[in-house]
Amino acid sequence: MADRSSTDTFERTRRRFVRRQRAGRRRRWRLLLVVVLLLALVVGGLWLVFFSDRLAVQGVEVRGTETLSEGEVRSAAAVPTGEPLATLDLAAIEARIETLAPVRSVDVSRQWPDAVLVDVEERTPVAVVSIGGEFRGLDAEGVVFDRFRKAPPGMPRVEVSADVADDALVEAAAIVAALPGDLAAKVDHVEVRTVDQVSLALRDGRTVRWGSADASEQKAQVLAGLLAAQRAPIYDVSVPGQPTVCTQPAVCGDD
Repeated sequence: MADRSSTDTFERTRRRFVRRQRAGRRRRWRLLLVVVLLLALVVGGLWLVFFSDRLAVQGVEVRGTETLSEGEVRSAAAVPTGEPLATLDLAAIEARIETLAPVRSVDVSRQWPDAVLVDVEERTPVAVVSIGGEFRGLDAEGVVFDRFRKAPPGMPRVEVSADVADDALVEAAAIVAALPGDLAAKVDHVEVRTVDQVSLALRDGRTVRWGSADASEQKAQVLAGLLAAQRAPIYDVSVPGQPTVCTQPAVCGDD
């Protein structure tokens, strides 16, 4: 009886061992199958994204343009159609578009599965400046970027001499951009001599000595008070804490 019991125990142990071996083999095969499937998915995904024409560039959408045409932006962008969307150098596309003078900023993004979106922010003119006989738009950052057949009505002109440096234009643009709408409407043109010698010629013939663009908002507030309080040919707000009003141009110095 003891021998038979030992034999039965051995047989049960052997069968359990065999079952564990078979279960282990099945687990290993299932794991191997999962790994193979994952590798196939990864390889297939990489092929689809980087090599297949299913996710290649088919079109370019342009938004935000008014001065520029969509065709001008697409031409500057030079997006390679037919190339994989995933491999596009978006920074290079943005850099090409930013060479267009009317573009203040641009954002280029992928629009899956097969398009590129170009979102443009154009410059807004705050004044016009005559350069080489042309009226050009000047934005708040002092960038010359647009052309006009004639000066737009109501937009201040910036008058500069040929030897005025570019940074003086930047100062003039900053001054015009800081003017509140009611004051800007009174300005006929801005005279720029140097970066710290800027004057406003009002439409009614009065002159405002502004100085540089520093503290322009404060100067605008001071000037509004002076214009309301006293009529005079010349106002000086170049030092806004100590403004002056000149009633006799002949004794106020050159202007």
